[in-house]
Amino acid sequence: MFEEDKDNKIYNLIISSGKDENNEYNQFLEKIYSKTDFLWKESVSSSYLTASDEFFNKVDLVIILSGIYKENSEKIDELVKASLKHTKPILLVRPYGEEEVPENLEEVATGIVGWNANCIIGDIKNIVNS
Repeated sequence: MFEEDKDNKIYNLIISSGKDENNEYNQFLEKIYSKTDFLWKESVSSSYLTASDEFFNKVDLVIILSGIYKENSEKIDELVKASLKHTKPILLVRPYGEEEVPENLEEVATGIVGWNANCIIGDIKNIVNS
């Protein structure tokens, strides 16, 4: 597909959230909202470990914001476990302004990306459409 071809797919994403002193969740949303030609929606569950197969069948990709991992490790570990159980790819976003990611997350990630909006959208599309 050429860059000028319109991608009409609506990507269904799970984006990790939780205690977020550096506002990484909202910064991440700003990045993907800035790409007006990228169509997406976010799926949320109160417990990903108990979410149904039907819920996960609709999900295209799980995005883990590794900058919030330290304060939300239990919740994110549950999300990772559920993602692996349902064979959903995981895109790991580096902590804002840093290169290092938690090793346990790096081991299960399908891809790792920084904070460039074009790179984020490109990686989402590449992972989901490959």
